[in-house]
Amino acid sequence: MKKLITIIGARPQFIKAAAISRVIREQYPDKISEVLIHTGQHYDPNMSDVFFEELNLPREDYNLHIGSGNHGLQTGQMMIAIEEVVLKEKPDALLLYGDTNSTLAGCLVGSKLHIPVIHVEAGVRSYNKKFPEEVNRIICDHVSSLLFVPSDAGMESLEKEGFQMDDSGTVRSYRCGDIMYDNSLYFRSKAKGMKNNVFDTYNLPKSNFILVTMHRPSNVDRLETLESILKAFIDVAEAHDKEVIFPMHPRTKHSISKFPELDAYLQNDRLHVIPSVSFLDIILLQMGADLVITDSGGVQKEAYFVEKPCLIMLEETPWVELLDTGAAVLVGSDYEKICSGAKKFLTEDTELVFEKLYGDGKSSEFICDKVYNYLLEI
Repeated sequence: MKKLITIIGARPQFIKAAAISRVIREQYPDKISEVLIHTGQHYDPNMSDVFFEELNLPREDYNLHIGSGNHGLQTGQMMIAIEEVVLKEKPDALLLYGDTNSTLAGCLVGSKLHIPVIHVEAGVRSYNKKFPEEVNRIICDHVSSLLFVPSDAGMESLEKEGFQMDDSGTVRSYRCGDIMYDNSLYFRSKAKGMKNNVFDTYNLPKSNFILVTMHRPSNVDRLETLESILKAFIDVAEAHDKEVIFPMHPRTKHSISKFPELDAYLQNDRLHVIPSVSFLDIILLQMGADLVITDSGGVQKEAYFVEKPCLIMLEETPWVELLDTGAAVLVGSDYEKICSGAKKFLTEDTELVFEKLYGDGKSSEFICDKVYNYLLEI
């Protein structure tokens, strides 16, 4: 029996961990034991508890209750607490996802204690180190022993950085597809059959709507930027006779609450502001939407999974393959770009082709097989 410690702390990691944990329980129950550490980076019930419940993710063995804070303070507190658990549990490896401060803290602890680090969603690059996520993912890749890469673009990035693309090196890199796609396929039917879903709970339109999400500091921390974005949402809705459904991230809610000048936009009849929603509900919203507008790395991919066009409210994206397909466009927080991008997808006769960029929906099985065989060797 090999022991893995899985470290998670944020919404996307809960979703990714659900896919791997499901395979471990179903196919490796007598071969791999999993100890789950929740750092507490996302602690709002709508951003944490609900994902454990509906994705059948086992409850964490340890909750560190770190919460929010400046990067140094948050990461440092996580490292101290993670190290205590690791020394107690003595795992064979640490399993990490994505690019959050929880990921960074885990990989640093593992590397200092000479415990193999496994990074799922490796090789992702935006080439902009102003984003803390970019720094986190680069560091994690370079101290890991096993790298699982979701796309061809990720493999190319690793090769440029000197990684070997086979089993001959000390670090093994595998093109595995995206476990988020695994979950998108797995949970679609469950989402469709769900009672009291998001449409019923909030009396939302079930068609003819645009789904928007945003939470990045570059979009939500300044009044002028928020006003420009909200005006774009309303103007796009009116120009194309659409409704806008806006599940509001706790960070965004807190920021907007400081600016009463925005109330007129929030009270517009075409804008439906609701709390953050569960993974099953966001799948339903994505499947029903005519267009997705987001600054979330996960949501832009999820839109592609359900074959919906997407406007990305960032200046760059690590998922460059989405841009290459033409199904996604970078618009930043620019009013004109948001409006013109929406027009492109909502009125122009553009035929979009959604290729299989992220595997066959069996990435989790591939990862577990490689991890188990690696642990047998070391």
